[in-house]
Amino acid sequence: MSSPSKRREMDLMKLMMSDYKVEMVNDGMQEFFVEFRGPNESIYQGGVWKVRVELPDAYPYKSPSIGFINKIYHPNVDEMSGSVCLDVINQTWSPMFDLVNVFEVFLPQLLLYPNPSDPLNGDAAALMMRDRPAYEQKVKEYCEKYAKPEDAGVVPEDKSSDEELSEEEDDFGDEEILGKPDP
Repeated sequence: MSSPSKRREMDLMKLMMSDYKVEMVNDGMQEFFVEFRGPNESIYQGGVWKVRVELPDAYPYKSPSIGFINKIYHPNVDEMSGSVCLDVINQTWSPMFDLVNVFEVFLPQLLLYPNPSDPLNGDAAALMMRDRPAYEQKVKEYCEKYAKPEDAGVVPEDKSSDEELSEEEDDFGDEEILGKPDP
């Protein structure tokens, strides 16, 4: 690759083509949101999060900034800011990694294998080490309360606008639409 901006474009396109819903914050490609779903067969399964991604000017040589927008209960995610504590993103990032790695490998691994000895959420870490069933229950409660598709900004695809219009038209009687006949 010849420049970080070309690599940024390529990685973003690759992420979009991997069936992730991506919402750009502005015209630039440096800040955007990604819809992230909890890994199957985990206590986070069924949860949907809006994850903020900010790419530094030096990306891919410098790691992206990753943060959960809606709440998640996890030892390595700050409950208030949504910041993620993940060594591979924060310390051992390499230009060999890309955005798809973040969402297909790094974040799922973080949720599947939390590290309570390096917490950003001390309460979650303590509960996880002290009472694993209570920790898992609290994670599930957070998923139900804060990680529904609508919490992540996912719009349900119930009706198209055409269907809505046709239903509104049905509310009027034929007389109202046609008017009264001339005397």
